[in-house]
Amino acid sequence: MVKFYSYIDDHEKLKFAVICAKTDGKFVFCKHKMRDTLEFPGGHREPEEFIVDTAKRELREETGAKDFTLEPVCIYGVKEGNADETYGMLCVADIASFEPFDSEIEKIIITDTLPDNWTYPTIQPYLLEELKRRNLA
Repeated sequence: MVKFYSYIDDHEKLKFAVICAKTDGKFVFCKHKMRDTLEFPGGHREPEEFIVDTAKRELREETGAKDFTLEPVCIYGVKEGNADETYGMLCVADIASFEPFDSEIEKIIITDTLPDNWTYPTIQPYLLEELKRRNLA
């Protein structure tokens, strides 16, 4: 289950950043080298890293984004089964230019259609719906 929050009292609980990135009005999705699925750019926060810096770093590492704007949107929480809820920051980005990159990402897909094969189908489609609800996607 995915929930959305405008505020969280302990920013150390923010473990992930996910970025709904676009370029020229089209979505930018990542295809990991070890998977056949697509996902939004994003990843884990490093110790002592501000979560917006995590989002910027992950966007560069996973897409090769060179010139871009990035804005945090909201905090999301994910609770699966009996596990504790985990938290992340949902961001939007507009990428103006790219440069070559070398990471765990095999390639990026730039498209105006949404994937049928999400890497995280119980999370990322709900993040996108929240962005649509806010007129940000």
